[in-house]
Amino acid sequence: MVERPFKKILIVGAGPSGLLLAILLAKHGIPTEILEASHELDKQPRAAIYGSAAVPDLARAGIIEEVRRRGMSPTSMCWRRWADHGWITGMDGACMADVDGQDLRMACLVLDQLDQLMLEEFEGRHHGTVRWRHRVVDTGQDEDGAWVHVETPEGRRQIFADYVVGCDGATSQVRKSVFGDEFPGFTWDKQIVATNVYYDFDKYGFKDSSFVLHPEHFYMAARITSDGLYRVTYGESPGLSWEEMKARQPWKYELMLPGHPKPGEYKLVSMSPYKMHQRCAPAFRSGRILLAADAAHLCNPWGGMGITGGFVDVGGLYDCLAGIWDGRADDSILDLYSEKRVQKWRDIINPVSSDNFRRVSDPDPDSLPKRDPVMQACIKAEHDPELQRQMYMAGFALRYDFTQHYKDREGVNGGSGKEGEGK
Repeated sequence: MVERPFKKILIVGAGPSGLLLAILLAKHGIPTEILEASHELDKQPRAAIYGSAAVPDLARAGIIEEVRRRGMSPTSMCWRRWADHGWITGMDGACMADVDGQDLRMACLVLDQLDQLMLEEFEGRHHGTVRWRHRVVDTGQDEDGAWVHVETPEGRRQIFADYVVGCDGATSQVRKSVFGDEFPGFTWDKQIVATNVYYDFDKYGFKDSSFVLHPEHFYMAARITSDGLYRVTYGESPGLSWEEMKARQPWKYELMLPGHPKPGEYKLVSMSPYKMHQRCAPAFRSGRILLAADAAHLCNPWGGMGITGGFVDVGGLYDCLAGIWDGRADDSILDLYSEKRVQKWRDIINPVSSDNFRRVSDPDPDSLPKRDPVMQACIKAEHDPELQRQMYMAGFALRYDFTQHYKDREGVNGGSGKEGEGK
């Protein structure tokens, strides 16, 4: 029997990033266990569209085809005027359907359904264990391993592993156990509300994703199911109570949406308020304790950089842990994981997502196409599929191939052979 450098990984959080990491590790034969504070998967309306840069990791987990089968593969994205909902410019991701034989189009499956799919995969196919009602309250470590203190219905417990990975979201207790309240960045002074709604956007020419520009009443309308459910995320006045936001929702819809619908002309399925943050932990590693996705970094939701970046984190962390497990990398590769993923947040996720939000809420949207380089590039590429493909492929700079640092690959660039890309 091969002697392995470690024996077990503990993942805190049965959300999308924790489940994806668990599947990848389990497929590689690495003993993995998930601890989840709740008694069930989260059902709040959250992310639903996963960018092309995350598709290779969903493919490695063996779930991308089922994600597309249960959900859809959206391609169109555009910006629209607020007054008449007229088209300004946009892109067609259909050009990503065949990139060197790979389907790299975005994937869409509402997150609670994606979580359920991944849970079925982890527990069913890979016989993984999720311990529900296990709320992590603290972590610890020494040179031989790491542990968590958890509160359970049966009382407080201590659970040991070789590494603990915090995938426990924005309020991560794993992160707080290492860095306290240190989570550098800021919170936007804008309030947003995410709703899921059935409404006939098709009648007004809306397709997959439309960003409607306005300094106050900006919104995004994105188709998230094949039967016509849309995610409409819109701006609200800060300082309102939740009750006030719910009371204002019919007025906001009538004001904003094409056709100015009244209640009864749409079916509102769910509604949740959100604060937007741009934050990044000082590091994604502290000894044997690691962070990924929202536990490690946050950004506003415009453009899907948060969930996409989180999945790419997970793919990179998997490569590092698998390399250690196989004896192809030493523990120091986890320092590189922290360094490179923090760098990707600072250089790509933070500035791109910030620009996305500033664009949709610009104080002078009518002049924006003449001032904004991204919109100008889209206008130039509208009728040029190859140029559009190049623009989409630029998003793969979010990835980093850690396998190029394996001991048996020194000096060899990994993945597709393109600098910075992952497997």
